[in-house]
Amino acid sequence: MKKVLIITYYWPPSGGSGVQRWLKFAKYLPQYGWEPVVYTPENPEANSIDEALLKDVGPQTTVIKRKIVEPYGFYKALSGKKGSQIKANLVSSSNNKKSFVQRLSLFIRGNLFIPDPRILWVSPSVRFLKKYLKENPVDAIVSTGPPHSMHLIAKKLSKSTGIPWLADFRDPWTGIFYFKHLGLSKFAYRRHRKLEQSVHNNADRIVVVSEKMRRDFEKCTKTPVVTITNGFDTDDFKPSGKDEEILPGNGEKKFILAHTGLMVDDGNPDTLWRVLGERASVDPDFRNNLEIRVMGQTDASIIEDIKANGLADNFTDMGYVAHNTATYWQQNASLLLLPLRKEPEATAILTGKFFEYLAAGRPILAFGPTEGDLAKALAQTKSGIICDWDQEDAIKKAIDTAYEDYLAHDNTKPANRELSEAALKYSRRELAGSLSVLLNEMINKK
Repeated sequence: MKKVLIITYYWPPSGGSGVQRWLKFAKYLPQYGWEPVVYTPENPEANSIDEALLKDVGPQTTVIKRKIVEPYGFYKALSGKKGSQIKANLVSSSNNKKSFVQRLSLFIRGNLFIPDPRILWVSPSVRFLKKYLKENPVDAIVSTGPPHSMHLIAKKLSKSTGIPWLADFRDPWTGIFYFKHLGLSKFAYRRHRKLEQSVHNNADRIVVVSEKMRRDFEKCTKTPVVTITNGFDTDDFKPSGKDEEILPGNGEKKFILAHTGLMVDDGNPDTLWRVLGERASVDPDFRNNLEIRVMGQTDASIIEDIKANGLADNFTDMGYVAHNTATYWQQNASLLLLPLRKEPEATAILTGKFFEYLAAGRPILAFGPTEGDLAKALAQTKSGIICDWDQEDAIKKAIDTAYEDYLAHDNTKPANRELSEAALKYSRRELAGSLSVLLNEMINKK
């Protein structure tokens, strides 16, 4: 077995989307001859805790946890939120809605902590890992960001040890949508760009999650850039035998529109809520059957918008739920909602949520650029449609089609979730195989 050191900020029991990618790679890499050694913080700032994810940490995975010092206590002291968690959507395009303290915190975050608030963990991590690797050698190093400080640890470690290094970007660095909202000084902007370029040029391989990202990265560096998308784990989508849990008293499932994960103010599908509200106001059966169910962090403005359209009685906000609960509801929805952000950078987004929706086998209604990577993936897998934010007629047609399908089928039984060949290539097991090939090529060339 070859060994790979994986440097990641996100690891169970932390929950959320940032954990899934490398948790699942680590789960399946041993099947391809690679033993994972995970380096991660002992006390990260976690938006959620999901103990159930620990079941995916296999016996062949070594996990090393070290304490991290983060400056979020300063933000909490400023904002009066001592003891609370930092919201994942602290950075968004709607800075005009933020308080002075929030805007000040964003300025400090962007200008003093470059590239991110985990920068204080870089030097102590490099010192520790240099000593560790002398006694416990590995064949390759992987860093995954954001946070991009993880790449800086790997860069220094690779340079001092000669071990080949793969940099994995789940999101771009300066190309991410919120970078332009950080209020950066000229010095801070140049510093971000310089660090980003040094990571691009010093890594032996770069991995990104979408084709648009790959094309953008290839314009900036001669380092080979490869796309390995996010995916789904078939183990997460086995029948649960719990379908009776969502059946109301009459023995029929509701017409469920479900969303899992983060839904932010600049990703509000407001035209959808209006369409649903208008339909419910003139069709009592539709109103009786309709249920809008969200799981995760949902911005307050979206909840207010849903209620303003007369849908308060049709709405359930479950808050954060364990990952296995989210996949259960995904599989039992009539329609899965997938809004991107109202940002030009959304053309390159192929969110991990899409792949889980794909595995759930239920139709997807997405919102965002109709010519982006998500639109192409939906068409390729024939798993749903994407509408621009204001395409009211297209949205009405999608709702009508899904509702007719709901009425035409026996809604007391689970949906058919047989996956197509186009969908199966996105399984986490298959993607781990692609990663192992890349790691082998990298170390052989080195």
